[in-house]
Amino acid sequence: MTQPGTFRLALGALALVALLPLTAAAQSFAGGRAPGGNGLKVGNGRLHPTLDLETRLDSGVGYFRQAGTGPLSPDLSGELALHIRPGLMLDVPSPKLAIALRGNLDYVAYTGLLTAGSSAASHLEGAADLALRFNQESTLSVEVGDELTRSDRTRTVALGAGILSLYNEARARAQWKPGGGALEVTPALSYAMEFFEPLGGMAPVGCTATECDPLAASQFNYGNLRAGVEGRWRFLPKTAVIVDTGVGYRGYFNDTTTPSALLLHAMAGVAGLVSPRITLTAKAGWSQNLGASGGGTVVAQAEGTYLWGPSLTVKGGYLRAFEPVASYGTFRDDRVYAEARSLMGGRLALHASSALDFLSFAGGRSDTLVTLDLGPDYQLRPWLVGSVGYTLGTRSSSLGAAGLNYTRHEGYARMSVSY
Repeated sequence: MTQPGTFRLALGALALVALLPLTAAAQSFAGGRAPGGNGLKVGNGRLHPTLDLETRLDSGVGYFRQAGTGPLSPDLSGELALHIRPGLMLDVPSPKLAIALRGNLDYVAYTGLLTAGSSAASHLEGAADLALRFNQESTLSVEVGDELTRSDRTRTVALGAGILSLYNEARARAQWKPGGGALEVTPALSYAMEFFEPLGGMAPVGCTATECDPLAASQFNYGNLRAGVEGRWRFLPKTAVIVDTGVGYRGYFNDTTTPSALLLHAMAGVAGLVSPRITLTAKAGWSQNLGASGGGTVVAQAEGTYLWGPSLTVKGGYLRAFEPVASYGTFRDDRVYAEARSLMGGRLALHASSALDFLSFAGGRSDTLVTLDLGPDYQLRPWLVGSVGYTLGTRSSSLGAAGLNYTRHEGYARMSVSY
């Protein structure tokens, strides 16, 4: 008889494999590199096969028994992991129908060199992002797409470590530019689902709540429907007034204790160039939970980008968000973040980003997250890029469970080939 975890893994793999060959569309993954080589001709565009080979030293793979057979370790265990990541990039430009696709399958193999028994947690991950853009140069343009991700980094911040997430979001968006483009109105609609399964077979030491127990994570499988409208009016050549309104409904498939959330938000502000080197965005408003549990707060964003020189860009800001979440219903996120990117000599690219998040959950729980990501990428050949880097993730929670309090260091070396 097939085990539930194995079935879900197979289902995720089949869904990813089915999506990758579609000759349709998508926006690039954030930070995706430009393809090298000539690729394969597809209509007016090109299909580029890719392959990433990565070695990653991870201090927080999961919770395993000490020496393989002893008591469960109270801390996250480290391991050397190998990633084999074949993928593709497709771009078919057209004013009538533009097609873009980014996708990869990622087999994560834990070597067992540092933690006995970790190889049993080897698994399949992957990502695909597909979009179709209709009539991009006309007054009314439309984009439809889908994003599918399987990863050990869940989007549900209330849950602890040691969980695999399968996330899918279908989206549609229209952009209307009446009167020459000074006014832009952008309605959008999306529906997302996320499913969870444990990465390991045991709950961490000290876990007494369902949100820190990977074995209970599937209880919080959910669906999320969002609809909204964003408006932008350029009252000056380089400055615009922006209005952002929307409503979102979160419901849980298996959980009868977490209250559903119906969030309504409205924000307004300005965005534009302060100088040839400085761009600022500032907006604020209110978000209210119209569901049974209630609650609301001020939401805001202030972000600035500084063009330090022709090859260096620095960005930073503050964000306050109010979102639905498993187990608690809603939470507030106060985030401070900064990012820098530099291109040196046309071949060497440097990046560094950091963020500090203060999470406040309905019911009194509070968490603090610290993230850091930095490293260089070097283009050895037009079709070959080498990368090394370091990421840090630190989490502390008012709940004492090990799965919610940890520090995770990761160092990686990667070679990326694209044809």
